[in-house]
Amino acid sequence: MAKAWGGRFQQDTDPRVEAFTESISFDSRLYAVDIRGSKAHATMLASAGLITDVERDQICSTLEEIRTEIEAGNFAFTAELEDIHMHIESALIERIGDVGRKLHTGRSRNDQVSTDLKLFVRDAVDLLDTLLLDCQKAFVDRCEQDAGVIIPGYTHMQRAQPVQAAHYWLAYCEKFKRDRERLADCRKRVNISPLGAAALAGTSLPIDRDMTAELLGFEAVAANSLDVSSDRDYLAEFVFCLSLISAHLSTWCEEWIIWFSTEFGFIQLPDAYTTGSSIMPQKRNPDVLELIRGKTARVMAAVPQILILIKSLPMAYNRDLQEDKLAMFDAFDTVKACLELTPSIVAGAQLQREHIASRLEDGFLDATALMEYLIKKGVPMRTGHGTVGQLVAKCEGANCRLKDLSLEDLQQACNLIDADVYEVLGAENAMKALQSFGSGGAERVAERVADWQGIVG
Repeated sequence: MAKAWGGRFQQDTDPRVEAFTESISFDSRLYAVDIRGSKAHATMLASAGLITDVERDQICSTLEEIRTEIEAGNFAFTAELEDIHMHIESALIERIGDVGRKLHTGRSRNDQVSTDLKLFVRDAVDLLDTLLLDCQKAFVDRCEQDAGVIIPGYTHMQRAQPVQAAHYWLAYCEKFKRDRERLADCRKRVNISPLGAAALAGTSLPIDRDMTAELLGFEAVAANSLDVSSDRDYLAEFVFCLSLISAHLSTWCEEWIIWFSTEFGFIQLPDAYTTGSSIMPQKRNPDVLELIRGKTARVMAAVPQILILIKSLPMAYNRDLQEDKLAMFDAFDTVKACLELTPSIVAGAQLQREHIASRLEDGFLDATALMEYLIKKGVPMRTGHGTVGQLVAKCEGANCRLKDLSLEDLQQACNLIDADVYEVLGAENAMKALQSFGSGGAERVAERVADWQGIVG
């Protein structure tokens, strides 16, 4: 079939150019949103009197036939027709002739592509929100399972303070909460209709952009046709949201990979999500977690890829923008695959409670609690910090723990210390002493678990 833009050309396109410029190899996945947009456009054209109701129905029913064929794998794609938009339009014209040629009235591929992308991204945002909620549910469900378990909290990968295990789980819920909020905010800018901006300047035809926006579920209509043709801000924002989701997943994976090591021995991963070694029969490797961590690089690379793509483009549409889909599709597919695996891994893992408890008192996790005990007794913070530091050094020399020191030893360091000091010494007591909102203490964590159970249902 002749190319839609071929009227003024005297030579056939070089086959190498067709291969170089095609995008059907990756944008065919937009078929459903392309058909959705075209049906809305045809409905509007009929309302505006630019086609008849009969022609509208003929266009819409044929588009549905084409959709069915694509979904069944019975639709042929060729490089000569460049992209999904031309494939569908060409098939439409082949089947219904001049009626099909009317579909593109008042519309350019420029605003058509942008509409398709926005519909795709909007659907992707909604799907990711559901997947993130599933991850939150998995971590919240662990809270009851691991109720009362105390584990070390770390800074600089050094033991710092004791917290409830549930405090760790809810930390990831908070990260995913911010991810969902960012996606929801991004969706506001995605959900603005570009359809009807045409190539770059709009059209002299009496189209109704508000109607197509309403039919497609957009909340508003883009107000500047030049901006619509060049705008890919929403893609840059979307892939940035994806990059932070992947960063949070990578943090979780890194932590559990370390916890799964013999040196830590904090957690056991389910066999279904680990693999073995081709030469060492004893090995169980956290390959799935490592790959989620590794795939983060691909997702994060999409952000500069989009930004570099758009940084020097003049108004309005430029063919460079064909490349935007490759970055976005890969980042979305990668994050989606990672999120689909995450809840099952979270649910199937088991804390090694006995091993954790056997070493819980290592690392002076109660040192900060002792310092704050001194503050409550009236000791200046920096003075208390130095006093506890000296006591820790004394314990290290004697190979003992703070709670092993006698009251006399403690009072030699500070005469304000009383027998009630032992109520904050030891990891469990130090954890229970935590009381500020958002802390890892028992009462506060229990409150947040209840809050999160209500949030995720």
